[in-house]
Amino acid sequence: MRRMRGLAVWGAMGVLAVGSPTPAAAEAGEAREAREAAEADLSYHGFAVMHGGRVDVRLTPRNHGPADVADATVRLRWSVPLAARAQRLPDGCARTGERSVVCRTGALAADTLGERIELGVWLRGRPAEATLAVDTVWAGGAVDRNRANDRQQVLVLDTGDAYYF
Repeated sequence: MRRMRGLAVWGAMGVLAVGSPTPAAAEAGEAREAREAAEADLSYHGFAVMHGGRVDVRLTPRNHGPADVADATVRLRWSVPLAARAQRLPDGCARTGERSVVCRTGALAADTLGERIELGVWLRGRPAEATLAVDTVWAGGAVDRNRANDRQQVLVLDTGDAYYF
């Protein structure tokens, strides 16, 4: 019984030691909470054109605020796989899967437009149509409570016409 009481006391002391943060850890936690509390409303608008299996996309990110975003990542996903050959993507963009590419937006001040992102990709085969989905993957730690306007989807036909989103 005495041994059990001793283990219980040591266990309680361990919980207290682990459970009570140091001043530096508490400050780090508060800083993390402040960053996590930042709210930014991101959106993307642009167009896509398909001709002969190549899709050219132009889009402009916008931060409706209220907080600035140091950087964000937008994902572009196609309903058709990208061609197996090497894709020539602009700086800040990378292929992340069979059907997707991600691109950095750069800094987005509150209530401003970001730099336009322009890229072209080749789709496998020569599809007559493809759906392009655009959404935010990462918002620099900011919370976006209005996800409806940063998720766009557009059907692009192989006509050479611009399809806007």
